[in-house]
Amino acid sequence: QVQLVESGGGLVQAGDSLKLSCAASSRTFTDYNIGWFRQVPGKERELIVSISRFHSRVYYDDSLEGRFTISRDNAKNTVYLQMDNLKPEDTAIYYCAGASGVRAGGRFRPDDFTSWGQGTQVTVSS
Repeated sequence: QVQLVESGGGLVQAGDSLKLSCAASSRTFTDYNIGWFRQVPGKERELIVSISRFHSRVYYDDSLEGRFTISRDNAKNTVYLQMDNLKPEDTAIYYCAGASGVRAGGRFRPDDFTSWGQGTQVTVSS
């Protein structure tokens, strides 16, 4: 499995931007598709965006309304999540996770992800 570490969370105001990073400690980073999940207290962790191993497939949840952008730099073993025009409802713990294998259309299911980071808190004040 791949070890993942998130960073970049923090406290911002509505309308601000944040860029999260997910660093992987694995020489086989390109074996993994990476997803970003978020979780608020009392709710299940939800998959909001994912990127396939070589950038060919990207999935965004409709709720993001085009405000988030995922990218990956395989040379740096890192995946990024650029979050723009943040809203209070984006407040959550954000996790990155890795999934091996292939899914048609790059549409990975939450239970495909088996390697997890520890999470990073994002808080958006109104």
